[in-house]
Amino acid sequence: MSSAKTAVVFAYHSVGVRCLQVLLARGIEVRLVVTHEDNPQETIWFESVAALCRERGIACVSQPQDTAQLLSMVGAIGPDFIFSFYYRNMLAPAVLALAKDGAYNLHGSLLPKYRGRVPVNWAVLHGETETGATLHEMSAKPDAGAIIAQTMVPILPDDTAFDVFGKLTVAAEQTLWAALPGLIAGTAPRQPNDLAAGSYFGGRKPEDGRIDWNASAQTVYNLHRAVAPPYPGAFTELGGARFVIGKARLANTPVSGNLPLGLTVVDNRIFGMCGDGNMLAISQLLLNNAPFAPQQLAEFLQLNPASPAASGK
Repeated sequence: MSSAKTAVVFAYHSVGVRCLQVLLARGIEVRLVVTHEDNPQETIWFESVAALCRERGIACVSQPQDTAQLLSMVGAIGPDFIFSFYYRNMLAPAVLALAKDGAYNLHGSLLPKYRGRVPVNWAVLHGETETGATLHEMSAKPDAGAIIAQTMVPILPDDTAFDVFGKLTVAAEQTLWAALPGLIAGTAPRQPNDLAAGSYFGGRKPEDGRIDWNASAQTVYNLHRAVAPPYPGAFTELGGARFVIGKARLANTPVSGNLPLGLTVVDNRIFGMCGDGNMLAISQLLLNNAPFAPQQLAEFLQLNPASPAASGK
């Protein structure tokens, strides 16, 4: 009879893949994995939990729509642990209670900051200089249970959310690897999760990437970094066309001349003029997912001069 600890795992995304691999490497017997079907409307740039389960011979099912069905499946296993690794749905308290040794979630922020949805994108949007991965107990409220372990990662000034997510995938692996021996032995420390010291954030929609050129260049740049491809991207609309910023930096040197807010072309380079008089130097502008060259934009702007709508108003 195996003495290994057993687990039911709810997982998705690259973090789900890496953390599943950590459980297996630490000797956890994963009896069932619950994951999500990929959304055809979403850019799938991350690793597949379902593919890993097929490779490793682990039972894997797509997210059940019915809580009673989920209770039956997990209850039949009676796992020691329940883990959630970037699974997108809350688990009912009745499901969490089925784990003999506790139910734990891996969250992509330094709790209690940035509880809730897409914490990496929100942290970059707000200009944070660091974030991290937190392993915590699951409770009825999202991201509110006691903290088991955390690992910090820096957010560099030009990091996009995609860059930060790569760091967090490694941080998640490190956090779980270090915490598992204590969880298995029942000796893992628990730190209070002071909800008053952080805030809860909801999900983001592609429309939230609309640029207000009246804002400061740093604000617009943070928006770009937070939603840059493979996310939907920061965008502006001109002449009925939606332009998405693919790559950009804050402009280091001022450009002479009285330039209008929004997209402009100077010396065959694309810039985005912002409300504080500073600019973004845009090295890749996209229209319909294809690069749009400076000369193309200059010709387009002659036919479609900037309007108040282009500045987000």
